[in-house]
Amino acid sequence: MEQKPHDDIVVQSYKHDESLHRIWENATVVSEDDSTLIIANERTKVIESNGRFWYTREPSVTWFFKARWFNVIGIIRPSGIFYYCNIASPYVVDSEALKYIDYDLDVKVSPDYSYVTLDRKEYNKHKVKMDYPPKLKRILERELETLKAMIDKRQGPFEPGVVEAYYRAYRDIIDQGKPSNNE
Repeated sequence: MEQKPHDDIVVQSYKHDESLHRIWENATVVSEDDSTLIIANERTKVIESNGRFWYTREPSVTWFFKARWFNVIGIIRPSGIFYYCNIASPYVVDSEALKYIDYDLDVKVSPDYSYVTLDRKEYNKHKVKMDYPPKLKRILERELETLKAMIDKRQGPFEPGVVEAYYRAYRDIIDQGKPSNNE
């Protein structure tokens, strides 16, 4: 399902066992091409699988990839751009939402591009509990290394200035007033 800039979209993440993990109620499509869908949001309601919810504190720009097993959130803070990267399945979009499977491993990146891998214990627990196939485990580990290489080389979402540029495009969409879905 093709998305257009200005479209609103819901984001749903799942776990490997198909259980719902988290829902972001509202984001705005900023760009889409053959390989990537980029969305942005601020003060978005996030609903956890247990029904609890919270609101994002900072504006963010998120890259979802059609052929990569990760997504990248650029978080805009006064102290700089931070990134939160999820090892996750390529995304799909249906009439309901943008959807992907979250595979627990995360990479947190600071403005100086130093990074740390998070949630290895959770990943190790879930790969046994949910019986990740050997091929999937190899893909996830390979994609984690690909993600780290992108960070090191400042490629894609990690290119200096790119988060800010997409955030400005998002603000332009918001400030100009999005067309209603009835138009």
